[in-house]
Amino acid sequence: MRLVVAIVIGLVILGVGVGVLSSIGRNRRGAGDAPLEDVGELDVFFVCGECGTEFRVERLGELQVPRHCGEKMLVERRPGLSSS
Repeated sequence: MRLVVAIVIGLVILGVGVGVLSSIGRNRRGAGDAPLEDVGELDVFFVCGECGTEFRVERLGELQVPRHCGEKMLVERRPGLSSS
């Protein structure tokens, strides 16, 4: 009886592991996706409204506003900050 339970638990763990790894593989960018666009010269930042953390946008693909402190970050454009 213990052997049957051990085999069932092992198969469940294996199934969960395969499911997790396959979902990670599906979330990667495929060859058919749009290429990333270099937008470093536009001086675009994601800013957290709660704590003030800032992320500068260098490359843009499909826009997804990140979250920080549990809230969506604000998008700000600051003209004239680039060193070009």
